[in-house]
Amino acid sequence: MDPMVLAEWTEPALIFPDLTGLDGNQVLMQLAEGLAAAGRVRKPKLLFERLREREELGSTALGQGIAVPHCRLQGLAKLTVAVGLCQEGVDFDAEDGEPVRLFFVVVSSNRAAAEHLHCLAAISKWARNGRVEELLEMKTPEEIYALLESPVPPNGG
Repeated sequence: MDPMVLAEWTEPALIFPDLTGLDGNQVLMQLAEGLAAAGRVRKPKLLFERLREREELGSTALGQGIAVPHCRLQGLAKLTVAVGLCQEGVDFDAEDGEPVRLFFVVVSSNRAAAEHLHCLAAISKWARNGRVEELLEMKTPEEIYALLESPVPPNGG
């Protein structure tokens, strides 16, 4: 099986290295608006509401400053991942109590359940691979995208 490459689900236009939200809701809204500006979703408010509904079921924070908010939206052309960095970090109800600085927002259509789970697993493996600090130091979408082009090790690191 080919190694996973997170870049296959994103592009530099979907990478936001300087989010300024002061709380989780503001960050999620900024990311939803960014996905709309990039032409991936038509209704950023609806995407925000879906992401919030998912968070109400339980935080998507993985710990160590990373969260993977995700949801499904009807009519989405293909699974999309937006990447956001919030240098200050925001409270996202992480079990370890750490503020979240790195967000991977996964949005897929209702028909892409298997790919949705596959993507979440790949992000989780990538997050355990020790490259998070490296990514947090990066300043441009292009630098971050280049890092995400490196394969996710099959064993998670």
